Amino acid sequence: MAKSIKTSRTRIEKQLKELWQYVEQVYADEEQLPNTPDFAAIDPEKVSATIQQINQALEKKTVDSKVKQKLNYAQKNWPKNVAKYNEQQKKLGHRQSMSKTDPDATFMRMKEDHMKNGQLKPGYNLQASTNNQFIVHYSLAQTTADTTTLIDHLEGFEKAFEQTPETLTADAGYGSEENYQALEDKDIKAFVKYNYFHKEQKQAKALVDKAPFHPDKLHYNQQTDTYYCPMGQPMNYIGEKQSKTTTGYLQTYHRYQAANCQGCTLRGICHQSKGNRIIERNHKLIAYKKQAKERLLSEQGITHRKRRCWEVEAVFGNIKQNMNYKRCMLRGIDKVETEIGLIAMAHNLNKLFLSRA
Repeated sequence: MAKSIKTSRTRIEKQLKELWQYVEQVYADEEQLPNTPDFAAIDPEKVSATIQQINQALEKKTVDSKVKQKLNYAQKNWPKNVAKYNEQQKKLGHRQSMSKTDPDATFMRMKEDHMKNGQLKPGYNLQASTNNQFIVHYSLAQTTADTTTLIDHLEGFEKAFEQTPETLTADAGYGSEENYQALEDKDIKAFVKYNYFHKEQKQAKALVDKAPFHPDKLHYNQQTDTYYCPMGQPMNYIGEKQSKTTTGYLQTYHRYQAANCQGCTLRGICHQSKGNRIIERNHKLIAYKKQAKERLLSEQGITHRKRRCWEVEAVFGNIKQNMNYKRCMLRGIDKVETEIGLIAMAHNLNKLFLSRA
């Protein structure tokens, strides 16, 4: 929906410019040309004022019937259409989609897909913190990715309990530089996987044999800040670039370039670029991943990883299968949050009763 709104607004802006180009053609033989409208800001008032300005400029001129028809349509529809797009964008916020039946909900791919066609359905991303299979905190997110939900979830936990957990265990969906830094800043010992953690363990030897040219496999001299390719060619630091995530978090990438790839016998399988090979490395994320890997492979880390399987997943399994709760009955994030709270209370009370039976 976000893309559709942007396209519709851009289309109106483009058509306004085309109409003004027609005005310029009409005034081509005259010295005095009307002042050019401001096309920068697309809002109902500006659009209405621009159309009125075009009408005034063409008032005493011979105008093509199709242009007249387009101007009449524009004057009647475009300002209210832009107002509608702005209202939809306001409801969307940073999301890419929303449901007409529940504007707070975001379209997501659900695990339950009876049609087997990846159909999108409106929903909320439920995050839950558990201890011994008791739900101690939960939150709802309006995004499909788990990565961007952790910090807000932790802030809600702190607000509710006025403290932070000593340790946190989560799957690879939460393993990002921003999350690792947030956990470090809050002094929380994190056992959080990152993407390809399991693949690294299963294919460690295969990566050495088949991907010696991968940046992760290149030798790095920290003292000189230099990488070395498999042929021993030094790759020197040439600068850095920064990029922002969807949450506004700033990531820094260091760039390294080989001194001379000409005539190298391995060039064809090393890289396909025309010049010397350039690699980009995020040293901060690399350090966080190294720390995460050491923790996850430690004896304590293995215990935490095993526990997560029956700790969290069992809670969702009980709610979905045993309690047969698979769909929210209310709409709107506030109402759904209350509904989930009641379900969490029911789960906890049932768990408490069974533990004492």
